Amino acid sequence: MAEHGDEAKLIAGGTALVLMLKNRLVSPEYLVSLGRIQGLDQIAYEAGVGLRLGALATIRQAETSPVVREHFPVLAETFGKVANVRVRHAATVGGNMSEADYASDPPCVLVALRAIALAQGSNGRREIPLTEFFTDFYETALQPDEILTEVIVPEASKHAKQSYIKYVTRSSEDRPCLGACAWVDLGPDGVCRELRVTLGAVAGTPQEFGEAEAWARGQNLGPDLIRQIAAHYAENIDPLSDMRGSAWYRKQMAEVFVRRAIEGALGAGAPAEFTEAGSNG
Repeated sequence: MAEHGDEAKLIAGGTALVLMLKNRLVSPEYLVSLGRIQGLDQIAYEAGVGLRLGALATIRQAETSPVVREHFPVLAETFGKVANVRVRHAATVGGNMSEADYASDPPCVLVALRAIALAQGSNGRREIPLTEFFTDFYETALQPDEILTEVIVPEASKHAKQSYIKYVTRSSEDRPCLGACAWVDLGPDGVCRELRVTLGAVAGTPQEFGEAEAWARGQNLGPDLIRQIAAHYAENIDPLSDMRGSAWYRKQMAEVFVRRAIEGALGAGAPAEFTEAGSNG
């Protein structure tokens, strides 16, 4: 990659790159296959570290992995909602992250879970928090000579609950018009210790508003506070318009789905027709 620069493209599962090649959106002189690199398709859980997802593990492997399902069921369910099963058998976790598709489900959830990307390049290895990994539409913090080797999802509080819901406007296999992930850590008394809410598919990168999340700390997450947080997200996002929905429409849906995601994490549940993945684990 360092030798050929912009003339080279990495290829793993190829589900995105092959489409771009066929449609002449990219025309690299070289394709650098990662398929023969050993040890990058592992999925494991390490106490004190968390879930380790090798970059060459397929989306289907992550979806069906007993390890992922045990420790982060909301993530397994989210992987299970990517495209269709044929795509999931070919697409890789690392490819999904590196493509940085704004309308992909896993980045939204992995940001909420505070996952970390491990990158390897000619200057060595470095860790990149996923909150800093996605920089713009289809752009990441990876350097031209770096590859993503692993995604680590750190251990969470045993009291933490998560929920991911998405809204699709065309078909069940379509990419989301909007996705919302809520991560809630409650104390024994039911008071919120930490809240994270991430919106996906509304802008170039997953969106989160720390000031609204901070309102929940030390509070009981009742209906009025949840509505206040949801309204803040809707007021402050700068959404895009595409074939799945206008910017105006996304603002309306953001308020609804932030509220439903938080309610889902708390156990109230969201209506089944809108829920694509959720967990209280």
